[in-house]
Amino acid sequence: MKLFLAEPFKSLWAGRDAFVEVEGLSGEVYRELEGRRTLRTEVDGRGYFVKIHRGIGWGEIAKNLATAKLPVLGAGKEWDAIERLHEVGVPTMTAVAYGERGSNPAAQHSFIVTEELAPTTSLEDVSLNWRNEPPEPRLKRAFIAEVARLVGMMHRAGVNHRDCYICHFLLHTDKPVTADDFKLSVIDLHRAQTRRAITPRWRNKDLAALYFSALDIGLTRRDKLRFLQGYFRKPLREILLKEAALLTWLDKKADKLYQRKVRYGDAL
Repeated sequence: MKLFLAEPFKSLWAGRDAFVEVEGLSGEVYRELEGRRTLRTEVDGRGYFVKIHRGIGWGEIAKNLATAKLPVLGAGKEWDAIERLHEVGVPTMTAVAYGERGSNPAAQHSFIVTEELAPTTSLEDVSLNWRNEPPEPRLKRAFIAEVARLVGMMHRAGVNHRDCYICHFLLHTDKPVTADDFKLSVIDLHRAQTRRAITPRWRNKDLAALYFSALDIGLTRRDKLRFLQGYFRKPLREILLKEAALLTWLDKKADKLYQRKVRYGDAL
């Protein structure tokens, strides 16, 4: 069994079974699946997000593997990713409680509680109407540069997100946002993988997802090249020569994802 508790949950659950207590938390439910529950709760006037994993069964695991998908078996992936990102200085959530018990991966009970990042808004919402109402150029360039920096840091730290969409980058709005002064945080790491070094396959999947999620916001070719320079941290000429195959693949993969979105809506 693994268990970590920080305040306020360390005091709140002192002498109690944390796995029972977390199931008793109430609040706004964001997602309710057979094996996973996500909700927002409040303790002493502060907001927290709670993700509870109860095991998805061998049948669901087999179905995922048969379709070449890696199943999410518990809260451990998110815990590991959060720790690694904190180590390398990528702004993200702060975990205040984590627990895992049971050796059977199909029936493991686990949870993670993170501090709410507020007030914030997602980059998806920020950029929703950019095509019709373009943002101030310096601010757009600053956002692109920061997303490139954060994704590059995350990947160099051995973490691939697996849901690397612009909706999972939060803009902090507790003070005026300017091109010279703003903060973005990476969230929703429950599918993330953490290893010593990221593999090209998973790096490319993250980049394709990010590219796909930004297709409708009116980015120019120059904007895309600016991202590549920030991500690879190399001269643009060198990137275009060495990564030509990747760039061609990204265009095709992002277009394929976009066509799926057109056919099936948001269910990707």
